[in-house]
Amino acid sequence: MGSGLLLDWAEMLGAYLPLIIFLALAALIGVAMTGLFDLLGPRKPSKAKGLPYECGIVPAETARRRFSVTFYLTAMLFIIFDVEAVFLYPWAVDLGRTLHVFGLIEMLIFVALLAVALLFVWRKGALEWD
Repeated sequence: MGSGLLLDWAEMLGAYLPLIIFLALAALIGVAMTGLFDLLGPRKPSKAKGLPYECGIVPAETARRRFSVTFYLTAMLFIIFDVEAVFLYPWAVDLGRTLHVFGLIEMLIFVALLAVALLFVWRKGALEWD
């Protein structure tokens, strides 16, 4: 019984061996290229090279400025509605095959909850840029 389990494990390892070799080789190449760049790359730092690139314009302020909470709230809302789109696509593809009316009702509830959340945020004024 124990040798059968060992044999199954060896077969599974053999099936994944090319993937393991590929991932190890990719990591090795990444580390090697980073190391070679550090060893062979140019080393002539200057004040102009240290500045952030602003399309050829001299920066008027520091790059470490503070953003308002509205910026982060808008970014989080974008992520939430982007995830909604990710959930809607497989639902739409599978609707006719297996989900039928239950899937339609389930997704309508999901979209209604997101619409209520958007309406709440909108009424609170979180989407206004002043």
